[in-house]
Amino acid sequence: MSMWRQLGNTLFSLLGPRREVCLLCKQVTSLERGQLGLCHACYTRIPWIRKVICLSCGRGEYCPDCRRKPHTYFAKSRSAVRYDETMKELLARYKYRGDERLKVVFGHMLVHAFQQLRLDRVPATTGQVREVITYVPVSEQRMQERGFNQAEQMARELGRRVELPVIRLLNRSKHTTKQSFKKRSERIDDLAHVFEFDTTELGEIIEYGEAIIIYIVDDVYTTGSTMNQCAMVLKEEMSIPVEICGLTWAR
Repeated sequence: MSMWRQLGNTLFSLLGPRREVCLLCKQVTSLERGQLGLCHACYTRIPWIRKVICLSCGRGEYCPDCRRKPHTYFAKSRSAVRYDETMKELLARYKYRGDERLKVVFGHMLVHAFQQLRLDRVPATTGQVREVITYVPVSEQRMQERGFNQAEQMARELGRRVELPVIRLLNRSKHTTKQSFKKRSERIDDLAHVFEFDTTELGEIIEYGEAIIIYIVDDVYTTGSTMNQCAMVLKEEMSIPVEICGLTWAR
């Protein structure tokens, strides 16, 4: 091979599309920038929530849950994608089959929800405001089963990308069975008194005269019961003005 051909091949490899394994379909293909490590076909299957219909939970369609809810402790919540079959498979690979490489994809996707929330949020506080990110905790049993908390990993990836601090503010005091198969009333009863305020890292964010906006990160928003319980604990326990917003990967 001539020197010029070698040089040309080197330049093409540096400047041309990267050929890597798609994180979703696992096919070797050309990966473009901005496609989250996914091939073009898989990237176009992402059901982004681009138009918010429910201003409370961020759903992209009519939401009966929010119409019948008496009260929420969080101001509003936004999600990046609709939870369709493709997204269920993606989450299952990460959350249940332990493919932790996907945390980068999930964190990147959450930026979309974060940007939507900032556009739609009407500040409830005035003066100097500090923004922080926290996450829904898992029980010790669940941590031992999976080896990681997917909500925490998503939160830390998001925080790195939007340059906001991520701190632990909640503990889970008891283990509960999976919420996805339960009715709304069962979820509310099951989650009562599950979450506790954690002050370990609180000193890192409290300064005299500052109000705080806390973004609570979780993987999936179903009925909002988990988000509401976490927000209630923070609202009741924090001694300074605080506004709570939810950020979930899927709705």
